Amino acid sequence: MKAIRPWHFGSVLLLLSLIGLVMGSAVGSTGVSRVWALWQDPLSWQIVWDIRLPRSIGAWVGGALLGLAGALAQGLFRNPLADPYLLGSASGASLGVALGLALLGPSVATGLWLHVGLTGMAFGGAVLAVGLTLVLARGVQHSLRLLLAGVIVGVVLGAVSSLITLLRPEVLQGMQGFVLGSTAFVSWPACGLMLAVLLLCSALAAWLSPLLDALSLGESTTLSLGLPLGPMRVVLVGVLSLATATAVAQLGLIAFVGLVAPHVVRAITHSTHRWGGVLSAGMGGALLLWADVLARAVLAPQELPVGLLTAVLGGVYLLWLMHRNQGQEQGSGGAL
Repeated sequence: MKAIRPWHFGSVLLLLSLIGLVMGSAVGSTGVSRVWALWQDPLSWQIVWDIRLPRSIGAWVGGALLGLAGALAQGLFRNPLADPYLLGSASGASLGVALGLALLGPSVATGLWLHVGLTGMAFGGAVLAVGLTLVLARGVQHSLRLLLAGVIVGVVLGAVSSLITLLRPEVLQGMQGFVLGSTAFVSWPACGLMLAVLLLCSALAAWLSPLLDALSLGESTTLSLGLPLGPMRVVLVGVLSLATATAVAQLGLIAFVGLVAPHVVRAITHSTHRWGGVLSAGMGGALLLWADVLARAVLAPQELPVGLLTAVLGGVYLLWLMHRNQGQEQGSGGAL
């Protein structure tokens, strides 16, 4: 397939995102409403402004954070199967939520605690997990050691979370929403926080893009270009961790968005990491936004967990990609 120019693809993503925001404002527990009718009813408009619009914008911004983090992770580890959770942040966030529910009781899963307490516990757990990964890996000098340390931390913290839920089964219901992922409780302050982090991480990712371009050619090439590999890699891990922890703390565990978004971008357009990071963020935002719209509309008034839907869609995409690659390999073998 012929590659599309980056700014053309960016325009398509912008259009899809705008349409998704309109659809997100129109879809609720009663199904799809006529958008123009919402403007005429003050009560309907209040529902749109207080619930649907921040939820849709939060879904886009959270997906953009995961898409950007996925692009950075795949560039850092030079592995197309790397995702934002490889440094253990997802398991750490889950442990933080499990500890919060176990220590303070399942009743904290409602009201202000949902937006402040559990979100803070999830963010703190994610940061702690990344810190443990860095300690085990003895810094960021070796990508393979960093990757293995992240896997170890993820497995161990996941086991601790499972132990907590085993000892305190009453926290299972509170954990369910976090593990499956949800945008239902995103508020305007949460949108503002995620947007501020997205702008900061995008700026730092653009500054780090020469390092990622050089890393794609090997570490020796990076050093020969005179780039400060060590310090820039530290900043890269920090940006990746901050973007992932912020999204996970607000939305829960959203599967496959951070993995699939960079894949789609590379399949459609060939660009440097500067454009790749921006497009991956836009792709991740559009993916999660439309997944959230579908999650609300498919079984309305019942709502599907958006993380469950992204897992299904992401798995189907990766299976299709694997099948296509096998077909191409067989075709090449037959030609030879």
